[in-house]
Amino acid sequence: MKQTQNAAQRDSVSRLKVWFSTHQRDLPWRTHRTPYGTWLCEIIMQQTRIDQGLAYWHRFMELFPDVHALAAAGEGDVLKAWQGLGYYSRARNLHRAAGVVARELGGVFPETAAGWRELPGVGPYTAAAVASMCYGEAVAAVDGNVNRVVARFVGLDEPVDRPAGRRAVEAAAGALLDREAPGAHNEAMMELGALVCTPRAPECGECPLSGGCASAGVAEAVARRPVKAGKAKVVDVAVVGHVLTDGVRVAVRRRPEAGIWGGLWEFPGAWVEGERGGEVGLPPVGGAEWRGEVVPRGAHVLSHRRLWGRWGVWRVAGPGADWGADWEWLTWEEAQAKPWPRMTERAWPELLEAAGAL
Repeated sequence: MKQTQNAAQRDSVSRLKVWFSTHQRDLPWRTHRTPYGTWLCEIIMQQTRIDQGLAYWHRFMELFPDVHALAAAGEGDVLKAWQGLGYYSRARNLHRAAGVVARELGGVFPETAAGWRELPGVGPYTAAAVASMCYGEAVAAVDGNVNRVVARFVGLDEPVDRPAGRRAVEAAAGALLDREAPGAHNEAMMELGALVCTPRAPECGECPLSGGCASAGVAEAVARRPVKAGKAKVVDVAVVGHVLTDGVRVAVRRRPEAGIWGGLWEFPGAWVEGERGGEVGLPPVGGAEWRGEVVPRGAHVLSHRRLWGRWGVWRVAGPGADWGADWEWLTWEEAQAKPWPRMTERAWPELLEAAGAL
C-alpha cells in the first residue's frame, strides 16, 4: 500500500536532503554508481566499518572487476580475498549470486527489490538499497543505522529486534521515504545514523531531523532507543589443533561449508565449548615428535562466541595410514595460499618458527 507523508514529515525529508547534499562522505561506489559496485559494497559493509571495508571493496573491484569475473573465479580465490572480514557465508553467497546473474540472467542484474531477493545472500535491506539507489524503486532500506534513526525519531519503545518492532520501523521508514529520490534518501538516512545519530553521544544539535524528533534533547530517551530485547550470551570456545609437519609440508583440511568459517582451512583438531584454555593432548597419529605450542594473544571474538586458539606443533616423517581421509599434505607455501581464519593467519609466523619451516 502506498504511504503518504504529512507536512511535518515532508519538512523533515526536505531538511535531510539539504544536509546530505553537503555532508555526505566521498565514497567510490557513489562517484561511479553501478549495480555491481553498489551490491558489492552492501555485502562487504555488513557488520563492517567503512574504513575497514573500503580496502576490501577496492580489492574485490581489482580482482573481480565485474560480475562475470567474480562468477568465473574459484570459491577459494573469493574466500582468500575476503579473508579477515568474517561471516564467510557472505563471501560464498556473493560468489553464488554472481554465478546466477552471469549464467542464468545473462549478466543483467534485477531492477526491483523483489528480483534482488531471489539472489543468494540478498536480504530485504540489501535488495531495497540496490533497487532504490541504482533503479529508483521507491522502497525504504532499513539497516542498523536506519533502525536507530527511525526509532528515535518516532519515539518507538517496541524492541526493534522483535517482529512487531521491526514492522513499526519499516512502516515509519516507508512513511518518511522521499519517493521522488528514494536512493538518495536511503543513503541520507544511513549516513545520518553513521555520522550524527550515533549509538553513543549523538549530536542532536547537528541533526536535520531534530525539529520533529521525539527523542531530541531527552538524554534518557536517546540512550534507551532503539530498544532491544537482549543479546545472546557469549560462549567461550577453545579451538585446539595439531600442526603435523615434516618442516616442508603440513597436514591441513578444509572446514565444512556449513557453520563458522565454512570453506576455510584449518589444522586437524577440535572445538571444545566452555573451555577457555583447552589441552592440546597427544597427536592423532603415531611417531610424532613434540616441537612446541603456539597460543595466540587474546581471544578472537565472533557474535556469540569467544574463541581461544591453541595449536600443538609435531614433527612427523610424512603422512601415514591413520591420517584422516579429509586431510591434505601441502607445502607451507601452498597451505598459506589457502583462505584461513584471521586468528590462524595472524599466528602464521609463530607456527612456521615452531615447525622449523623458516
